[in-house]
Amino acid sequence: MNRYRHTQIGWAIIIPLLAFFVVAWLLVPSLPANRAFLPCLAGVVVLVLSLFGTLIITVAGGWVICRFGVGLVWRRIPVSDVRVAEAVRNKWYYGWGIRLSPHGWLWNVSGLKAVELTFANGKKFRIGTDEPEMVRQAIRDGSRDLICPHDP
Repeated sequence: MNRYRHTQIGWAIIIPLLAFFVVAWLLVPSLPANRAFLPCLAGVVVLVLSLFGTLIITVAGGWVICRFGVGLVWRRIPVSDVRVAEAVRNKWYYGWGIRLSPHGWLWNVSGLKAVELTFANGKKFRIGTDEPEMVRQAIRDGSRDLICPHDP
C-alpha cells in the first residue's frame, strides 16, 4: 500500500507571530499593571502556533488527510471523491491559514504552491504544500479514476 506523509512548517505564520511577541515584549513598559499582559500574549502565541504552525498531509488507505498543528483542525477526504488533482500556484494575497479563495477553500501554512482537488460536484479544495507534485502523485496512485493534468 502506498503512503505519503509530509509536514510543512508554517514559517509564514511562525516568524511574524514571534516578531510580534518580541516587539510587544520590548514595548510594554515594566509597570506592574502590564506584567500580566506578556504571559497572556505568550499563551496566545503558543496556542496559535500549536494549532496552525504546521500542516501535515497524509495520503493513505484511500484518504487524503490534512491536519493543522496538533490535530484539532483537520479534514479527511476520500480519494474516490477526487476527480482532478492539479499542482497550482496561489496568488500571494490568498494568504495563509484557512481561507475561502476564488478557487474554493484553501488550507495553507506557507508558500504559494498547492494542490487543487476538484470533486465530482465541481467544488474545489486547495491544499498548500511545498511538494505539490508528490502530493498529486500520491493522490493519483490512490485512485484509478483520477484525472491529473500533465500526466504522461
